[in-house]
Amino acid sequence: MIINLAAVLLFCWRVKGFPDGAPIDACVKDRANQPNHGQHRPQSLGILPYRIIASSPTFEPDSRITVTIEGSTPFKGFFIQARSAETDAWIGQWEQTPNTTVHPECSSITHADPRDKARATLVWRAPGNLHGRVYFTGTVLKNYGTFWSNLIAETPQDPADLQVLGR
Repeated sequence: MIINLAAVLLFCWRVKGFPDGAPIDACVKDRANQPNHGQHRPQSLGILPYRIIASSPTFEPDSRITVTIEGSTPFKGFFIQARSAETDAWIGQWEQTPNTTVHPECSSITHADPRDKARATLVWRAPGNLHGRVYFTGTVLKNYGTFWSNLIAETPQDPADLQVLGR
C-alpha cells in the first residue's frame, strides 16, 4: 500500500513538472539551460515556435533591457539568464514582475505559475558600475516534455555592425 501511494505521488509530481518555475540548481547543473526532465531532451531549433527578443545587446551602468518571449503557440514556462558577452559570466539582475521568480545568484528569471502564456515581458537591470555587451540565453517550455534549450535572444542590429556589413 505504501509503495503504491509513493508511486502515485511520484507520478503526479512528474506530470506537473515544475509549476513554480525552474529550481535554483538549474543555474549550475551539467546540462546548462536545459531542464532536468528525465529522458526528455530539447526539441530541434528548426521547429522552434518561440522568439526571445532583447531590446539591446549593449548596456550602460544601471540601464534596463526588456526581454520578451513570444510565439505562435502558448508556452508553460521559461528560464532565462543574462550573461556578459565578453566573459560569459552571469551579470546584472532581473526585476521581479508578476508570476516570475528571480534567482539573483545566477542572474536568471523563471516562470512562477503553470498557466499557459502567450507572451512574457521581462526587465533586466545592468550593474551600476559596468558597461558592455550582454546576451540572454535559456529555455522555453511548451510543456514538461516539449522544450527548446540553449536559445539566444535576438537583438536589434547595432548601427556600427551594419556599417561593417556594408548596409
